Amino acid sequence: MGSISPFKILLTVIAASILSTAGPVDAAVRSGQIIPNFKVVSTSGQTLSQDNYLGHVLILDFFATWCQPCRQSIPHLVEMNRKYGRQGLQILGLSVDEDGERVVKAFTDEFRVNYPLALAGNPTTVAFGVRSVPVMYLIDKKGRVAEIYRGYSGEMARSLEQAIKRLLAEK
Repeated sequence: MGSISPFKILLTVIAASILSTAGPVDAAVRSGQIIPNFKVVSTSGQTLSQDNYLGHVLILDFFATWCQPCRQSIPHLVEMNRKYGRQGLQILGLSVDEDGERVVKAFTDEFRVNYPLALAGNPTTVAFGVRSVPVMYLIDKKGRVAEIYRGYSGEMARSLEQAIKRLLAEK
């Protein structure tokens, strides 16, 4: 893992500043809203959009490979995918890393990620109003935001799992 350089910290502060001024506060997606259109290319080369996930419960996980809370949340998401994937849960990890796909692929291997990862790109982060990571959007089968989780903790993980079970049970 190693330590985080002062340069990386400065870049993080600058990126947070830029993201926080990227648009009006009400541009952020809220619970109950249909998710914005997005199109990303996974690290395996597959083009993915919101249309791929209609009829499924979806977790959109905005993360960064250098973000410690993100690194803590990934094993939980891997477990949720293992536990509920056959019941209709889908997970898409959207990296805000600026170091490119190579870093994200290495991260996939390090954490044995069992769901698709892609670079989020500025249009997607702006469309969702992402200003910090981790942020997870839990999307119902109709494409509406059911819950938004910012940060990561054991309590948040338990809440996420309960919400996943509830949404999977819905018709």
